[in-house]
Amino acid sequence: MNTILRRSVLGFAGLALSTGVVAGPLDTLTDTTPAAAAVQVAKPDTGTLIPHGTQGEQSRIDLGDEQTGNVKAIIEATKKAGMDERAAVVAIATSLQESKLENLGHLGDRNDHDSQGLFQQRPSSGWGSVEQITDPEYSTTAFLKGLKQVEGWQELPLTEAAQKVQVSAYPFHYAQWETQAADLVAEHWTS
Repeated sequence: MNTILRRSVLGFAGLALSTGVVAGPLDTLTDTTPAAAAVQVAKPDTGTLIPHGTQGEQSRIDLGDEQTGNVKAIIEATKKAGMDERAAVVAIATSLQESKLENLGHLGDRNDHDSQGLFQQRPSSGWGSVEQITDPEYSTTAFLKGLKQVEGWQELPLTEAAQKVQVSAYPFHYAQWETQAADLVAEHWTS
């Protein structure tokens, strides 16, 4: 083969190779096809999470690993139950009030009757056995089943929806956790 022709062929091959190496990865970084956009899931917005606005002063606590794990368990159980982000906000706010998102066992003299678990559910009230109500998935599912039975729960302020399920002696205490619950759902719903 002629030396000039060989150099030309090798030069074009080198140019094609270097362009392919540079263009290949750049193409994948700038993929704007509808299929690529569908993979990205948007975080829920405040209007979805707190549709009625908050009531009263809001409280907030720092969460440890166990509590964050319980947040994720509540969100997963909510998704499994086929319920939306707002249901998760109601459930997490309820658990924040009842147990500070800690899966509490029997507290001895400090126990409210036989209340236990994330939602302080009572075996004597038909919520399930101690083993069941101290299982985050079971207790969340039980809470959500009660929430589904509240007609128009989506249209109620959080504290009213939670109270209709929990029947607490302090019904307005749930409201103080709505902002933190919404923030936690926004952070963990898509994770």
